[in-house]
Amino acid sequence: MFAFDYVWPYMGLGAALLLALLLSTDILRNDRSVSRWQDLVWLAWAGTLAYLLHQFEEHGIDADGAHYAFRGVMCATLGFPDAKACPVPTSYITCLNIAVVWLAGPAAALLGQRWPILALSYFAVPSINIFGHVLPWLINGAYNPGLLTAILVFLPLSLWAFRVALVRYRLGWRSVIGTVVAGLLLHAVLVLSLKAYIAGMIGIVALDVIQMINPLIAGLIVFLAGQRASPHAMSRA
Repeated sequence: MFAFDYVWPYMGLGAALLLALLLSTDILRNDRSVSRWQDLVWLAWAGTLAYLLHQFEEHGIDADGAHYAFRGVMCATLGFPDAKACPVPTSYITCLNIAVVWLAGPAAALLGQRWPILALSYFAVPSINIFGHVLPWLINGAYNPGLLTAILVFLPLSLWAFRVALVRYRLGWRSVIGTVVAGLLLHAVLVLSLKAYIAGMIGIVALDVIQMINPLIAGLIVFLAGQRASPHAMSRA
């Protein structure tokens, strides 16, 4: 039986392969006068590709060969070692991942053609998500689903995007700090909303809707944080 909650990571992997091909061309570049690695719009698309791969490691097949493994790790962290009895809904995982990557990624890249700060805003999620994988690994000394892509892809790509935003686009440290803060708030909302659901304070519909609008709030925070940047820097392509 087809169950979207378990199939979407494989669909995302297919999208990642297509996106990788497009990134190797000039189609997704916004400024062809410079290297694609100096183009925040192209980097936002690259960030989307990185997250599609990360999603597959978390919710498809991880490095240990386990399927849909991240939910079990999340449940254990919340005090529910039995994944079958864990109250974390699969729809929650699906909604937050679809919103953060499939919707927010392309939106940030497309809007970034006019407002580079919004292309930068996409890195609010991966730059903070890194710690959600690296810290448990350092504490427990054990692999967790998503760790490899967090270290090998998220970390260098996020740092490079911040450098490009500061050096080429001159968006300022306020924009970079705003991006980090937005990432922290986004992760806080997704964790706190889940705990509110488990405690019976909100229903599953509210829980899923919160995950869908959460990236919009993060993007708005970054945009507002960059308002003090010069008009030239804000609109530079």
